[in-house]
Amino acid sequence: MSSCRLLLAQTTCADEADAERLARALVEARLAACVSIGAPTRSIYPWKGRIEVDEERVLSIKTAPSRVEELKRFISEQHEYDVPELLISPVTDGAEAYLEWAEEWMRND
Repeated sequence: MSSCRLLLAQTTCADEADAERLARALVEARLAACVSIGAPTRSIYPWKGRIEVDEERVLSIKTAPSRVEELKRFISEQHEYDVPELLISPVTDGAEAYLEWAEEWMRND
């Protein structure tokens, strides 16, 4: 993943308040240039021997390859779930001005 300039990470939160708390903390820590909080979505998954159905909020986290290990630690420590979802995909292309803006915010000088 280190050859791309930006990564798109995804996690889910139980409600709007938790989603906003986590999103704000990620941006303030410069682990994300932007976090978009999606509309409520329904998730169906196995947990402790049962099939659960819950409403959640999806967070789309724009992060830098250089920040991904710290992002993983942060999510693991700060997320309210015991086993938080965290999926990370490379961004293969994008608007140059946006990529530069994101890189500038997350630069770890």
